[in-house]
Amino acid sequence: MDLCYVDGPVVIKADGLAAGKGVLVTSSPDEATAFIDRVMARKEFGESGRRVLLEEGLEGEELSYIILTDGRNFVRMAPTRDYKRVYEGDQGPNTGGMGAYSTDEILPPELEKKIVDTIVRPTLAGLEKDRIAYRGFLYFGLMVTQQGPKVLEFNCRMGDPETQAIVMRADFDFAQVCMAAAKGDLTGLEANWSPAASVCVVMASRGYPEKPDIGEKISGLDSVGRANGATVFHAGVRRDGPRYYTNGGRVLGVTKAGLDLTSCRSDVYAVCSTIGFAGAQFRRDIASPSRAKTHRVAGGEQ
Repeated sequence: MDLCYVDGPVVIKADGLAAGKGVLVTSSPDEATAFIDRVMARKEFGESGRRVLLEEGLEGEELSYIILTDGRNFVRMAPTRDYKRVYEGDQGPNTGGMGAYSTDEILPPELEKKIVDTIVRPTLAGLEKDRIAYRGFLYFGLMVTQQGPKVLEFNCRMGDPETQAIVMRADFDFAQVCMAAAKGDLTGLEANWSPAASVCVVMASRGYPEKPDIGEKISGLDSVGRANGATVFHAGVRRDGPRYYTNGGRVLGVTKAGLDLTSCRSDVYAVCSTIGFAGAQFRRDIASPSRAKTHRVAGGEQ
């Protein structure tokens, strides 16, 4: 067997879908070995872990750039940035996403032009060349490096929790645009985005992402939104009459749109403090000024 040695950080991925948890970014040989053992020997991700991919760890600022296309034309969604690691400061294992924020400040016009010219349009041209009549959402998971934007991953869907932050800023008929894309003609349609910012914080179960506890009663949902207009998206939730219980790893997505990140963030965390269930965990640095500008090393989601 030929061996190839690479400098860290290295990204290790299960070669299949694993709810966003099948990725490890590490510079530690021991940590890499332990993760491969979990994936391939202990089969924690089932058939998705029959093979693993080794990739370069890219350093920079992550950016989720999502479009809705009819195959040739497209409208772009509001730009977002999400947080994959379970703990503050981007520590701990990868998750499906612990929060996200959206503001136009993370996508300067010159950066967007480069993304569209070098990534988006070549992708659509490639699909057309391969006679793939693609209609729907295309998700470009990007890392904005010193050398420019680079692709971490493609997905044929919107992102979670990016979608929560996106829809809160939509100032147009979302259903109309989706129908136009499905019919194959987005000509003349535009997506308008307001207000200026949005923040989503995910409240997760104790034990997530490995073995989340479920069945815990959720309190405080009745009063949400009355004071500051926040919206709570239900994810891993089970309803039993008037009561709600946790039923998965990521339970709720507390989301607010407003004029700036600071006020949105403050309002979202105020709501998080009023919702309770045993073992509730959530990151407290979503969209914080220090985290919003921090360079990260990442390898996408699997």
